[in-house]
Amino acid sequence: MENQETSLVAVSSSSSEDSNNNNNNIGQTPEQQQQSNPYAGVNLSSSIKLQQSVPASILENEELNRLIKETLPTNYNFEIHKTIHRIQQIKPKRVALQFPEGLLLFSCVISDIIERFCPETSTVIMGDVTYGACCIDDLTARALGADFMVHYAHSCLVPVSDCCIKNILYVFVDIQIDINYFVQSMINNFPKETKMAMVATIQFVSSLRTAKAELDKHFTTPVFIPQVKPLSPGEVLGCTSPKDLAKNHQIETMVYLGDGRFHLESVMIQNPELKYYKYDPYGKKFTEEHYDHPQLFSIRQDAIEKAKKAKKFGVILGTLGRQGSPKILETIERLLNEKNIPYVSLLLSEIFPSKLQLFHDVECWIQIACPRLSIDWGHFFDKPLLTAYEAEVALTATEWRPIYPMDFYSIEGGDWTVKHYEKLRMEQQKAQMNSSDSKNKLRERMKANKKQ
Repeated sequence: MENQETSLVAVSSSSSEDSNNNNNNIGQTPEQQQQSNPYAGVNLSSSIKLQQSVPASILENEELNRLIKETLPTNYNFEIHKTIHRIQQIKPKRVALQFPEGLLLFSCVISDIIERFCPETSTVIMGDVTYGACCIDDLTARALGADFMVHYAHSCLVPVSDCCIKNILYVFVDIQIDINYFVQSMINNFPKETKMAMVATIQFVSSLRTAKAELDKHFTTPVFIPQVKPLSPGEVLGCTSPKDLAKNHQIETMVYLGDGRFHLESVMIQNPELKYYKYDPYGKKFTEEHYDHPQLFSIRQDAIEKAKKAKKFGVILGTLGRQGSPKILETIERLLNEKNIPYVSLLLSEIFPSKLQLFHDVECWIQIACPRLSIDWGHFFDKPLLTAYEAEVALTATEWRPIYPMDFYSIEGGDWTVKHYEKLRMEQQKAQMNSSDSKNKLRERMKANKKQ
């Protein structure tokens, strides 16, 4: 998709010298960070809970704190104390550490620290690519003999109850930014009357909440922090974001706190009527962002129309971690069987055009891995590569929506989404419990009537 990015806003009234001194804060001492950012070193999301649960023998361990200070960036919270506490409690034999590629450079340091303070435990660093929380690879971790797993930089998207390793710790890696600079930039660049919402990736959600408290003192209308359950308030994924912000909340402007566009584009696709701005906390740069919705609709509808004429389908279940959903696979296979359309099912960890070109007789592919693979890269494949939602449109199981849904992990998503089936399961369990309660109450009334 061809999109536009326009640098248009003077970030702040601070001098260029201040900007250079404040930039990123990585490598500064805590004292230097405190001067440039009053929130530096403070994990607003979990520090209070951590202090209450982790014993002082770990929190105040001088050697541990020295290693953390000397080897890890001071504004990244890897929750080392909490991790060590959990390992010492559970006493696993082997711990699997899973990082996204951007944090792999810290993996050896963290592994060494864990093994130093948990000498009876060995660690293994998982090197396969990790795109998001859906890629948690508990299956490989178990195959490597791990009985405890730490997944870094993503929220708990896949329930631990669904994983084969029951002791899993999610570490968000909260990143502290120069909040004062961000707040002042917002105040300098938006009128007081602006009705805005703010979203971020999980690393910046605590900073988002802190910034909102300050911004609400300035703007006429409080800044809105949307939530798509089961995600945290303000958190967005590349495949899941809030919808109907203008209609339901009268929002005019959306500000995204984070680097890159992948997560922001999810909100843009599902809320085409808003104005969008991105604040990059690393470069301290505000940009206005645009998305070509007509092009999105044209490309995806063309793929659906070609799929309607296909005589044989291929259905891909993603096997990168927990990315694929067997329940969605069952739904797609049922729709194909109902229409007597032949198909082949395929398991793939990653999907490349060269791989699919080997299946000459397949005229259309349906991938159950990541919707953005089709949206962003589908036009590079020589055969249509549909999402589960688009497949249901092509197979007349649902209608094309005027606003493209980005609800793959939303609890309110359609039956082409992961959480739809979890919601159905919970509703069925609740109905069974209610039915059981009703039967018990009926028995009690019958017994009471007999006694009378």
